[in-house]
Amino acid sequence: MKREEINIGESRHGSPLSDQEMTVDAVIPSYYPDGKLLCLLEKLSVQTHPVRRIHLINTEEAGFAAFLEKNGLTGETFASRFPMAEVRHIRAEEFDHGATRSLGMQLSEGADAVLMMTQDAVPADDELVAALLHGLTGTEASHAPADEREEKEEGDAKTCPIIAAVYARQLPAEDAGAAERYTRTFNYPDQPRLKTEADAASLGIKTYFCSNVCALWRRDAVLEAGLFPSPMIFNEDMVLAGRLLQKGYAIRYTPEARVIHSHNYTASQQFHRNFDLGVSQADHPEIFARFPSEGEGVRYVKAVISYLWQSREGKEILPFVWRCAARLAGFRLGKSYQKLPRSLVLRCTGSRHYWK
Repeated sequence: MKREEINIGESRHGSPLSDQEMTVDAVIPSYYPDGKLLCLLEKLSVQTHPVRRIHLINTEEAGFAAFLEKNGLTGETFASRFPMAEVRHIRAEEFDHGATRSLGMQLSEGADAVLMMTQDAVPADDELVAALLHGLTGTEASHAPADEREEKEEGDAKTCPIIAAVYARQLPAEDAGAAERYTRTFNYPDQPRLKTEADAASLGIKTYFCSNVCALWRRDAVLEAGLFPSPMIFNEDMVLAGRLLQKGYAIRYTPEARVIHSHNYTASQQFHRNFDLGVSQADHPEIFARFPSEGEGVRYVKAVISYLWQSREGKEILPFVWRCAARLAGFRLGKSYQKLPRSLVLRCTGSRHYWK
């Protein structure tokens, strides 16, 4: 049977799984966490669709000990408060954006789907997991056409490619600046979207966009694709999403699933972050070579400046442009990192341990 002819929601054994039947584990890499991690764990513990286990893969045990102490917890009280959480400590030199998440995927044996999150993303409500699962197993056809996406019929059942991953909408935190608030809207609109490889002609690089800030992955599909790429400095989610799309799967964006997540990065932080982004694209031409990212970047900059001007937030325009210049410089240097001396690479990267 061809993949595109299998009903959405079909299990490994050929029978469809409903939202309620699917078991979900969560994987959260952490590094010197703060109070947001407690909020995240508390929200995950009261979801309407329960999370079976939470695999916390923590980098540097001393940082986790400091987190517990700062929040008035011990290892025992933490385990009692979050019995579904299992903490595994690794050293900084062991952390890898792809391998660490692959470890979490392997630890989630028996789960049908695995929720990848970051330590600073907090569910907006108790329906996050349920909404993501509905996106993963729902039978509704595409929310947006790929040249009027073809829909096949087998009896009364609608069919389209198996959805391998669903990612959530990211909402700005209360302290987010005007530019960051609009960035959340620009990247995470209120309209859902189903994406297949056929959308590449119209969406370009955004076809492969999927964010492990909060994304639910079909575990058997990830295993089939060989887990997350490794070594990986950044962008492990988009590379895996690209591989799955190229295999015939689909990726869905579900705005009903919502997390609070935003950053007020400085120009320097943007530079280092985008240097690593450029490195990830240079290392994976099979995913990114067809789609220059700069075009989407220009569209984003114009949209944010227009928003700031119309919203009478003109004072933010120059700082925003400066941060964008830092992003562009970092990205272009990162894409050319193989031509740079190692000493300069180490000054530009935001992930020094990766290069060791």
